[in-house]
Amino acid sequence: METSLAPTAAADLPAIETEFTVTDAAARRICQILSPEPAGTFLRISVEGGGCSGFSYKYDVTREQGEDDLVIEKEGAKIVVDRISIDYIKGSQLDYKADLMGSAFKISNPMATAKCGCGSSFGV
Repeated sequence: METSLAPTAAADLPAIETEFTVTDAAARRICQILSPEPAGTFLRISVEGGGCSGFSYKYDVTREQGEDDLVIEKEGAKIVVDRISIDYIKGSQLDYKADLMGSAFKISNPMATAKCGCGSSFGV
């Protein structure tokens, strides 16, 4: 099951522009990662220039939040996306996959027109 949430902090952004879904598996893993951290810690997802396809996703564990960040809360997990990165991930889904080859967060981005072979960078 997944949850799509409109912004709670970036209220001036239209909900259609900030649509971002988080699966149950991703929310559970985020909670596991953050459990030893101090209260108020969350996962920040951002998009940076770089990588073989042009852009890459960045994940940070932090307590710093901007006033115009998109805040998504699901099953006790808190995910924050900065205003600039929202334009690159609208309509995307954050999932967590674990299999014999390893485990990782995966963002399925319908706006990506290209991606590298390892899946760590994308182009729009």
